[in-house]
Order: sequence, then C-alpha cells, then structure tokens
Amino acid sequence: MLTGVFILCAYLLGSISSAVLVCRLWGLPDPREHGSHNPGATNVLRLGGKLPAILVLLFDILKGTIPVWGGYFLGLDPLALALVGAAACLGHIYPLFFAFKGGKGVATAFGAMAPIGWDMTGALVVTWLLVALVTRYSSLGAIVTCIVAPLYTYLFKAQYTGSVVLVSLLILWRHRANIVRLWRGTEPKLGQKKRRAD
Repeated sequence: MLTGVFILCAYLLGSISSAVLVCRLWGLPDPREHGSHNPGATNVLRLGGKLPAILVLLFDILKGTIPVWGGYFLGLDPLALALVGAAACLGHIYPLFFAFKGGKGVATAFGAMAPIGWDMTGALVVTWLLVALVTRYSSLGAIVTCIVAPLYTYLFKAQYTGSVVLVSLLILWRHRANIVRLWRGTEPKLGQKKRRAD
C-alpha cells in the first residue's frame, strides 16, 4: 500500500511541468511549441536564458529526489524505490496536468538517483559535464551518463544497481530520437537553435 501511494504521488509530482510554469511566469514562449519543443531546462535556456533554465533544472531534479528520498526514509526496498523513481520520470515525460506532453526526464532521473549518495551524485555530474563540454552535445552527455550510471551504482551501493538500470533504460528510450540524430550528425549542439521538434 505504501509503495503504491508513493508511486502515485511521484507520478503526480513529476506531472508538474516546471518548464511550462516558469516560461509563463517569465512571459516566455511555451517550450512545448517553440525551440526544440521539449519542456526541459535546455530548451528554456535557449528561449529565456540562464535564470529560468536554472529554476527549471532545480525543480525537475527535486521532482525525482523528494519522493525517492521520502520512500528511502520510510523503509521502501530498492525495487520499490526504483518504481517510485520511474514513476516520477514518467510523470515528467507524460505529465497528467499538461496534456501528456513532457520532457526527456534527465534531470528528474538524476534527482531520483541522487539519494544513493554524494559520491554517486558527483560522478553523474562530472560525467555529464565532461561529455557535454567536450562534444557540445547535451543529449550525448545525458545518454553516456545513463549508460554508466548502473556501473557507478554497482561501485558505490550495489544493492541499488537494478533500480538505476530501470530508470536509465527509461531515459535512454526517451532519447531514441536524439540517438538517431547523433548518428546522422544532425543533432544540434549546445548554443545552436533547433530547427525541428523531437
């Protein structure tokens, strides 16, 4: 019962689109209809600059962290925590309150993995930064980080490896269009305008 409550709450929290709300507060275009058409921090950065993008990023991270951390302190087992984290990501990707048009779920997935520990959090951040800064592809940074996240988890807290695999697979599936564009060489780099929707 407790696991079910947390899964539902995680999905509902994930369904709050911070990108859409922040853009409305800042008087910016709807991120679902402009830029990359993706309601996430990267697109908000293109549309409105650093401050609104940072706010979106922080809130999207908390959408994953709050339910998983809460479940952890109430004694949910690793599988239950994995389902809670996945539910938060699904809420972000398919938000109930925003016509099921959501983002890629990267920041929310990061937030769901962060309670594993500061060492895990640091490894994820460094990996994303290195790949994104070297290649200038934000999506590639996310993809590589998702691929290595289970390995980091195994090294730091092996009992949560299966949980992280589940969340990572969800995010990789959501990035399938980005993977195709990266392969074709048509994926926009950081700082470039995106010509078409995902």
